[in-house]
Amino acid sequence: MQIIRRKAELRDLTRSWRQSGKTIGVVPTMGALHAGHLSLVEAARARCARVIVTLFVNPRQFNNPEDLAKYPRTEESDAAKLAPLDVDVLYLPEPEEIYPEGFATTVSVTGVSDGLCGATRPGHFDGVATVVTKLLLQTDADTAFFGEKDYQQLQVVKRVAADLDLKTEIVGLPTIREEDGLAMSSRNLRLCSEARETAPVIGRVLTSAANVIARGGDLSLALETARQALLAAGFTDIDYLEVRSDPDLAPMAKADRPGRLFVAAWLDGARLIDNVPVLPPTVAARSGEKAVEPV
Repeated sequence: MQIIRRKAELRDLTRSWRQSGKTIGVVPTMGALHAGHLSLVEAARARCARVIVTLFVNPRQFNNPEDLAKYPRTEESDAAKLAPLDVDVLYLPEPEEIYPEGFATTVSVTGVSDGLCGATRPGHFDGVATVVTKLLLQTDADTAFFGEKDYQQLQVVKRVAADLDLKTEIVGLPTIREEDGLAMSSRNLRLCSEARETAPVIGRVLTSAANVIARGGDLSLALETARQALLAAGFTDIDYLEVRSDPDLAPMAKADRPGRLFVAAWLDGARLIDNVPVLPPTVAARSGEKAVEPV
C-alpha cells in the first residue's frame, strides 16, 4: 500500500492506471477506522481493480471547534488496519492540497440537506459536499463507497454527483453494527463504560418504532414513545427524531410511502446518530416484510 500526500503524485499514478484500463474505487474517510469503514474497503476491492482510501479530517464540516479538536487522529493505526485489505493507495492529503491559499469555493446542496443534521449542524453539509467533490476529482474514481449510517450525507453526495455531472458512481452500503446493535462510529470511543452499555438502546428504540409504524400505528405516537424511551434510558438531549421519505428526505406526517426513521441523540457528551428504514403499512402488508430486522 502506497501512502501519498500530494495530489500531483496521486494523479500521476491514477493516469497510469487509466492507461492500462484499470477501474478505480475510493472510500473517503476521516480516519479513526472501524469495521464499518473496512467493510466499504472490502466492497471496493471486490468491485474495482484499484482501491484508494482517503483520510482527511475536514475542518469545514465541523461547526463546533471543540468537536474538531476532539476528533481522533489515528493515522498509524488506520494504516495498519488497511494493510491486510490489499488497498493500493492511502491518500493523506496535506491541508493545502484540499484548501490552498485563496480557496473561495463552496459546494452547497439544498433539499436533501435541509433539516436533520442540516438544521442542527449549520454549514456541515457544505463542508461535506465541497471536500467530497474535491476528493472524487483528485482520485479520478469510477465508484465511491459510503455507509448508510450517515444516510443524509449519502443522499447529499449522490445529489452532488448527479447535479455536477461527476462521473463517479456513488454506492451506499448497509450500516455495520456492533454485536449489541450499536451502529459503529468513531464517536462511540468517547463513551464511558456505563454509557456504552446504554448506547445500544438507540437502535432497539428505532426498530420498535419503525415496526409499529409499519403495522399501521400512529406515526406521531410512535415517535413520542420512542423519544420518551430514549430519555428514560439516559439520553440527555435529542436533536431530532423523525421520519423522512426515502430518498428525497422530505418530511412525512404519515407513513404513506417508503421512508427512514432518523435520530440524533446525546449520551455522555457524545452525539450519536442512527437510522432505519420504514415501510408504509400498505407496502409492508403486500410484501410481508418487517420495516427493519431487530438490532
